[in-house]
Amino acid sequence: MRYEDRFTISTPEGVELEMTLAGLGSRFIAASIDAAIQLIPSAIVLIWALAAMGGRPIAIAIATLFLFLITFGYDVLFETLASGRTPGKRAGGIRVVRLGGGPVTFTTSAVRNLLRLVDALPFGYAAGIISILVSPRNQRLGDMAAGTLVVRERHGDARPSWAVQTTWAPPDAAAATWDVSAVTGDELVALRRFLDRRYELPPDARVHLAWELAERLRPKIAGVPPNVHPEYFVEQVVAVKISRT
Repeated sequence: MRYEDRFTISTPEGVELEMTLAGLGSRFIAASIDAAIQLIPSAIVLIWALAAMGGRPIAIAIATLFLFLITFGYDVLFETLASGRTPGKRAGGIRVVRLGGGPVTFTTSAVRNLLRLVDALPFGYAAGIISILVSPRNQRLGDMAAGTLVVRERHGDARPSWAVQTTWAPPDAAAATWDVSAVTGDELVALRRFLDRRYELPPDARVHLAWELAERLRPKIAGVPPNVHPEYFVEQVVAVKISRT
């Protein structure tokens, strides 16, 4: 579901992961910074091609190949290894994630960046800009093909006022039968700390941390169905534990 510039993923268990979509302005700032960074190695390649080989066709071909690798490889490298952030995106407070909120892979990054060639048509990234404006998820064509979103980073001051919970609703009926007696006090503190801070976390970090906590505790808790969403699992473990204290 989308509301204004927000995109919410709803899981079958009712867990909602909300992300704020990046608009044209923040994406333009990020792209401008990245272009400025890429300008230095690109200029070096062009100067080498002209000086070393006198502008001959082979030099132009080699320079063109290197320029493509610099432009394409830069984005793919940073998006894959830096959790969806190029230096420009980091400065602009945005990142690339998959539709499910997880981190981009090499393949998804490669697809979205190869299709920049299509987004650039017919000139000035017109196709990409129009796509972002008309897409309900602010996606350019490359994002649609790769199944990715560009979202804003979450900061501490962006956390909803209700994010820190001091009281807890009773557990769901299905979870009320779980045996949480093996969950220690320290583990309960860790779970509550995650739930209090989850709205500050980037989407991929939030998903990954919930998964880690759930995997660590599943063997200790009897009666849990195999396909329970990790964040829902954490919420219910806390609710059950507190309801029995």
